[in-house]
Amino acid sequence: MSRIGLIDVDNFGKVKKWGSTIYPNIALCKIARYHKEHGDEVEWAIPFFHYDIIYRSKIFNYTQDDLTYYSANQVISGGTGYDKTSRLPDEIDRLQPDYSIYPNIPSDTAYGFLTRGCPNKCPWCVVPIKEPGGVRPYMDIDELAIEGRTKFVLMDNNFLASGGYAVQQFNKIIERGYQIDLNQANDARIVTDEFARLMAKVKWIHGRIRFGCDTHGQIEACERAMERINSHGYKGEYFLYTMLHGDFNECYERIHYLWERNQYQRKHHLPNIYPYAQPYRDPNNPMHKPPMWQLDMARWVNKHQIFQVTDFKDYMPRKGFKCSEYFKSVSPG
Repeated sequence: MSRIGLIDVDNFGKVKKWGSTIYPNIALCKIARYHKEHGDEVEWAIPFFHYDIIYRSKIFNYTQDDLTYYSANQVISGGTGYDKTSRLPDEIDRLQPDYSIYPNIPSDTAYGFLTRGCPNKCPWCVVPIKEPGGVRPYMDIDELAIEGRTKFVLMDNNFLASGGYAVQQFNKIIERGYQIDLNQANDARIVTDEFARLMAKVKWIHGRIRFGCDTHGQIEACERAMERINSHGYKGEYFLYTMLHGDFNECYERIHYLWERNQYQRKHHLPNIYPYAQPYRDPNNPMHKPPMWQLDMARWVNKHQIFQVTDFKDYMPRKGFKCSEYFKSVSPG
């Protein structure tokens, strides 16, 4: 029997901020199951205890590394935060996660992927490097339904791009009465009427469907997709991911459109359309820091109570500073 230590460098599975989803490190969960099935002892690594193998995993390259001293015969570092091309061996990857290592995980919720990859090549995304070759089927929803779990946080990068496989899985999800959250967002540009009909029938966790709205051109696609889904009886909310990149004016115009859209929804007592803003992080440069305007814009967007009643120009993120100052420069720093 070997002694195995685990290190979750990002730590998103242990600390829950108010209103946020707990995200376990799926790779570590699968590693835990693999070693337990082989009779090994598995635990979170403790400094100064000795281990046969320590696995440390990091998803984001900007997460500060764990510099704690650990004693082990072998230390294996993996995850996109260390190596964008790293992958689990197939005999581990095909396993379902051992959720017991994260006691805060809801007992009715599973995490995973139905597909892997994405046909798009967005410049801010590591998926084309990590999972090249477009989108492909990966697992069936029933494979994830272990231990009586009926809610599924699915982290597919472009589920709808799998076409007929997505239709098959949607039908099974609806028939089983499962609740899902496609939490990496859907591609509104490929929402056909068939997809819209199915998406209107799905039970969505938190009653919300997510779309990506990373460029001004995607606004029209999102509006069209939402209209199609609503036409099939959907009454829930929408959650639009918005990437903040280098063009201040484009980002503001895109977000301001969504701000006005949100105002319209509230005025007419319609379901919310919430944007969520993410400052650009260079996947090839862990030292990259987003400019202050991106950080301030993200704070404004993501604090919904402020976003609903305050335009960005009137937002004061710090004492003595109003964001209208950014409009005095063509390229705010």
